[in-house]
Amino acid sequence: MAKNQYTDEFKKQIVMLYKNGKSNIEIVNEYKISKAVLYQWVKKFENSGSFKAKDNRSVEENELIQLRKENKQLRMENDIFKASSTDNRQKVILITNNKDKYSVRKMCQILKIAKSKYYYQINKNTKTEINIYENEVISAFKESYKVYGARKIKIILARKNIILSRRKIRRIMAINNLVSKYTKLKYRNHKSPVNNDQISNILNREFSNKRQNEVIVNDLTYVQVGSKWHYICLLIDLFNREVIGYSAGTNKTAELVQQAFYKITRPLNQIRLFHTDRGNEFKNKIIEEILLTFNIKRSLSAKGCPYDNAVAETTYKAFKTEFINGRKFKNLEQLKLELFNFINWYNNIRIHGSLNYLTPVEFRNQKST
Repeated sequence: MAKNQYTDEFKKQIVMLYKNGKSNIEIVNEYKISKAVLYQWVKKFENSGSFKAKDNRSVEENELIQLRKENKQLRMENDIFKASSTDNRQKVILITNNKDKYSVRKMCQILKIAKSKYYYQINKNTKTEINIYENEVISAFKESYKVYGARKIKIILARKNIILSRRKIRRIMAINNLVSKYTKLKYRNHKSPVNNDQISNILNREFSNKRQNEVIVNDLTYVQVGSKWHYICLLIDLFNREVIGYSAGTNKTAELVQQAFYKITRPLNQIRLFHTDRGNEFKNKIIEEILLTFNIKRSLSAKGCPYDNAVAETTYKAFKTEFINGRKFKNLEQLKLELFNFINWYNNIRIHGSLNYLTPVEFRNQKST
């Protein structure tokens, strides 16, 4: 039983046990209360027969409490009374600025303004503030590919020196029917042949504290273009979750991975480890030649264990939600163009919770200084 849940009857029974000779050690161990609490209950019961604080105060203590209340009332009257002749707008501001110090009800009485009038004005001011910043919230939401919720929008607005609570942001979003794609997330697993090569999991789920270019993780996902399935390949740097290579094509093959490697603008010989799942598209001479040429080691997840490639899995889950779901691509050219725009946004504009709400590029630049 928690301390604030002890009933007076329970306290009285404990005191009676103590008075009837049961040792304090037995009581403490059996009823899980501290010695200090036990002795406090005994003292209060002996003094007044009551466990309430007000019944166990001395006359002097009660007088001191009353005096403090009267002093607080006088201070409040001195602070507030001089504004009693101002208009209601100023009275509302004064009450709001002092509500942490004094009772709203008391201040309304002194200033002769109805409490209902005060709260009406407060709600009206809140609605005005919402109207002022409505376009900012809508803009931040749309620029995030309709991905950000209230938490991230709050951070984006703060960067513009606009301070809004998440509660107000959620209200604006609700009024404007702004629903993050994550609230409608749908994900379907896609089966592929398995690579049974005897290559160990060198990465071993050590996803954090990596140097730039040290470990690149990869996976492929599918997207509907017209009436057919196409595929996208992303190469992700574990250092800052930045997409450093990507490609899109009609087939889930090693050539798709090769094209993603060709998009990397940094020296490939800086990469130390290339980690993937056991998809059969990674079992190919093209991939092996790239890795051999640039002295990049292989690492494969265990069969049927997506947690071994958790960062890639998480990135693709976000990628499908933020880029693919709810979008229609007419042809491969449109897909490639919009993919280019999205990757630029993902690396340079999208803030990441795992990076302390920095973008991948901001995180990389911060670490390099």
